[in-house]
Amino acid sequence: MAENMETRNFIHALIEEDVAEGGRFAGSPVHTRFPPEPNGYLHIGHCKALIIDFGTAEKFGGICNLRMDDTNPTKEDTEYVDAIQEDIHWLGFDWGDRFFYGSDYFERTYAFAEELISKGLAYVCELTPEQFREYRGDLTHPAVSPYRDRPIQESLDLFRRMRAGEFPDNRYTLRAKIDLASGNFNMRDPVLYRIRHVEHHRQGTKWCIYPMYDFAHPIQDALEGITHSLCSLEFENHRPLYNWVVEHVSVPHHPRQIEFARLGIDHTVLSKRKLRQLVEEGRVSGWDDPRMPTLCGLRRRGYTPASIRNFCERIGVAKAPNTVEYAFLEHCLREDLNETATRVMAVLDPVKLTVTNYPEGQSETFQVENNPVDPQSGTRPLTFSRELWIEREDFMEEKVGKFFRLYPGNEVRLKGAYVVKCTGCVKDETGRVTEVLCTYDPDSRGGDPADGRKVKGATIHWVDAATAVDAEVRLYDNLFTDPDPDAADKNFLECLNPNSLEILTGCKVEASLGSAKPSDHFQFMRQGYFCADSKDARADHLVFNRAVSLKDSYKPGK
Repeated sequence: MAENMETRNFIHALIEEDVAEGGRFAGSPVHTRFPPEPNGYLHIGHCKALIIDFGTAEKFGGICNLRMDDTNPTKEDTEYVDAIQEDIHWLGFDWGDRFFYGSDYFERTYAFAEELISKGLAYVCELTPEQFREYRGDLTHPAVSPYRDRPIQESLDLFRRMRAGEFPDNRYTLRAKIDLASGNFNMRDPVLYRIRHVEHHRQGTKWCIYPMYDFAHPIQDALEGITHSLCSLEFENHRPLYNWVVEHVSVPHHPRQIEFARLGIDHTVLSKRKLRQLVEEGRVSGWDDPRMPTLCGLRRRGYTPASIRNFCERIGVAKAPNTVEYAFLEHCLREDLNETATRVMAVLDPVKLTVTNYPEGQSETFQVENNPVDPQSGTRPLTFSRELWIEREDFMEEKVGKFFRLYPGNEVRLKGAYVVKCTGCVKDETGRVTEVLCTYDPDSRGGDPADGRKVKGATIHWVDAATAVDAEVRLYDNLFTDPDPDAADKNFLECLNPNSLEILTGCKVEASLGSAKPSDHFQFMRQGYFCADSKDARADHLVFNRAVSLKDSYKPGK
């Protein structure tokens, strides 16, 4: 599937034509922008757009602006502004000194609105939203507006009084005068300004009229010298309005809008409204819950910038909407961490293993490799003594089926240490195994018996009980059981996975993990890839999140 997705980027093909000799932007550097609305945290869907915007600029040796689309004062917050910047930097992109707010352009945008009125291309309308929908017509009938022929000076006067705060919310709107019979309903005299007596997070109470996105955005692009305005496919039908605006106001540049399909991923929702609902109703621990598709959630879970960038680049850029398997995102993470993550030993469901013929009070140190894929990563010391911790599932009192781990009479290799032979176990009054007993072969240091005999049992991981550190381990799964929880005929809340988080306490990890940082990634041998939790982990309370399991369910090319 990955190979099939890696197709030529049609956006890059169009830009190559634009910057070639004779093209509309020949001789000009490619200039893009990423314009998130600061009303929530960035998620993996935004990440695709972000990488397209910044990545396209990188490819063509151009620049990319970061602009906060803060023209809707009811939703925005500086908390989101800060989080967005942090996420973009985490992914490895930078905007230099080109950080802007849409609200920076309020005064100039207002002036362009007056320009349209003066040209007879905009008018103040008194229709309520309900009335305008009533008069909007259909494909066979044009819209109707009783205020369309309002005199220019009257519209100018009313518009200035709207700005001065004389009228309540929704009393008037400013509409473009375009085409009431257009087959594209976005061109049927769309609203350019509305009245909102709401305090703005940056402008305070200076403004009580706010421009609509379809009016503000092309102006902002044009004023910043954007060559290519790259946006998601839902704006395709808005492109004629985008072009109309930049053609009819006196802006210095005429950007080109190009649309691409949004990213869809199975087993998740990417609606900010629905993600906010999950947070506000306490169904997740916050925007950074490791089960959330937000970048801060993915980062906390253990995803790396390289894996996310690779994922977005490999799914390609398409015109038609498509849904990508979440398993492919996990596949990209495994590929990255397989190359970079340190291999360590952690026992998640511990039971004591006592090496009965190992001298009491004795300890020795083994040097074990950090990453077999990367010989340059070196080795680390690992202590070994009489008492160890192993996984409970690695012992059976009576062998069943093809079980090659510890059972009475069977030999296994302890990873990097010795060959041991199970001799029995100790149980409590309830019959639960509390201790597994074994003997070791002193001539098998490193795992190979000196006599050359074959060890038919498995190689299992372990932790020295004398130096082990206690840890809490959190195992994450998909937040939704349904592959398409966002479908129109479904209540996404009913699709939540009740088993999306399993918390294990009393886990035993090797001593080196006592100093683990959230930016450190590890492969817990035989368990998966993990990182220290960025919020709850402390020196006296280690918490590790499973980023992804070792088993890869993704099948390339299917």
